[in-house]
Amino acid sequence: MATTLKIDFVSDVSCPWCAVGLASLQVALDRVGPAVNAAITFQPFELNPQMVPEGEDTTEHLTRKYGSTPAQAAAIRETIRSRGADLGFVFNLEKRSRIYNTFDAHRLLHWAHLEGCQLALKKALLKAYFTDGEDPSNHDVLLRLATEVGLNTARANAILESDTFAAEVRAQEQYYQQQGIHSVPAVIINDRHLISGGQPPEAFEQALRQLAAE
Repeated sequence: MATTLKIDFVSDVSCPWCAVGLASLQVALDRVGPAVNAAITFQPFELNPQMVPEGEDTTEHLTRKYGSTPAQAAAIRETIRSRGADLGFVFNLEKRSRIYNTFDAHRLLHWAHLEGCQLALKKALLKAYFTDGEDPSNHDVLLRLATEVGLNTARANAILESDTFAAEVRAQEQYYQQQGIHSVPAVIINDRHLISGGQPPEAFEQALRQLAAE
């Protein structure tokens, strides 16, 4: 009999390690197979909540925020690209020339959870930004992705053109910050077991098997 595990995946669609972490989690879930039934909910976290509408040059932003040299930044990009390739996720980081505000993407993800297709939209958003170099704050991009995963286009447009789900997203962001989550990805299993960062599949697999056994 399968064990149901509640998984809250706290992340941002502009976070490359979140893409790595999600791919790792999915590999781990494939490995444990029918022993675990994972109920995954993507919870909002904005790496750059004050980002201006037009976004900011990626290199300038990362240099200012983290103080990394061009050589260090290049090494990190290569590590991310390699980790993604090992997990079947394609990073074309040379296409990610700008970093954008992601709040509207989180509002759509909140709605997608209610509609039962949050995972599909999350994966579409990550691919659009990191593989295809698209702007995840652009409403045309968001509407296209919502439609592609089966969400109602008119409803998606109405949400984006209003402040629908803004309060809910802000409340969830505040909740996880109050729980001590200040970096992502943060994967919380059954409200008590935390896995931080873009861990390899083995780390997720071990936790899943251990918690399922308990």
